[in-house]
Amino acid sequence: MAKKEFSFNDAVEEIEKILHNIESGDLDIDKLSVEVKRASDLIKLCQKKLRSTEEEINSIFKDLS
Repeated sequence: MAKKEFSFNDAVEEIEKILHNIESGDLDIDKLSVEVKRASDLIKLCQKKLRSTEEEINSIFKDLS
């Protein structure tokens, strides 16, 4: 089965939902650590995507010089 391509915007939306649930107190204590771990993983994926995109853009600009 093919892995679904990572969507930066979807990850940011999910992080925002997790943060909202934590801040509003809607999350029970049993799910708190699971959600914090998920948010942490999503943040790492976003950081990786941002670095990759920055490298691609820098490469494009370098080729223009």
